[in-house]
Amino acid sequence: MRIEGINTVVTGGASGLGRATAQRLLEGGATVTLVDLPTSNGAEVATALGGAASFEPADITDSESLVAAIDAAGERGPIRAVVHCAGRGRPMRVLDRDGAAADLEPFETVVRLNVVGTFNVLRLAAARMATNEPLDGDRGVCVLTASVAAFEGQIGQVNYASAKAAVVGMTLPAARDLASVGIRVCTIAPGTFDTPLLAGLRDDVRASLAATVPHPRRLGDPAEYGALAAHIIENGMLNGESIRLDGAIRMAPR
Repeated sequence: MRIEGINTVVTGGASGLGRATAQRLLEGGATVTLVDLPTSNGAEVATALGGAASFEPADITDSESLVAAIDAAGERGPIRAVVHCAGRGRPMRVLDRDGAAADLEPFETVVRLNVVGTFNVLRLAAARMATNEPLDGDRGVCVLTASVAAFEGQIGQVNYASAKAAVVGMTLPAARDLASVGIRVCTIAPGTFDTPLLAGLRDDVRASLAATVPHPRRLGDPAEYGALAAHIIENGMLNGESIRLDGAIRMAPR
């Protein structure tokens, strides 16, 4: 599907991978609605990105606010592509330092955000896209975000790795399910990227993380994520696939 002239939505669009993706889509001639938390600086980012960008506040786990955001985006034209970048992790181990069972809340919270939130975006976007007239063979494209933690979760990532593995797991069945209405679904699994989450780390820690990437020996640039998201939208044969974007890294246990 061509990017020029289409109407798109990017969740988590106020920063990091989402902002870089929004910029890439705008450069390709798309209209972009950034969806992020009401507490984010999404409005300022949309203004900085330019006239074809707008901001709608929503919590992806809250259907009412998410429907309102998607409805607002739909007023700008048929929604042809959604790139879902919203999500986060939280350190957690199975047992605490005293050997007692970990509290369940960090697991439930991370799974709700990353799994329930992802499916909420997918189902609501797909319902909107299914009413579109086909364009270049597609009614819509959904790009989800997992992580290399889905495949090599590290110690302290049991909740995050489980959640991102679930995103990988929903990709193929969702693509097969939505094939009947002409909607493609793919997932990107990034490695270590230079996002605001890592920006607060010491320089030596950032250098150590970069050194674990075989090639290129650096942190990923969010623009590289945006470029892959744009290619997925454009390449009609990419469907049902989870694509690692990681410089050949394979995460160590810790």
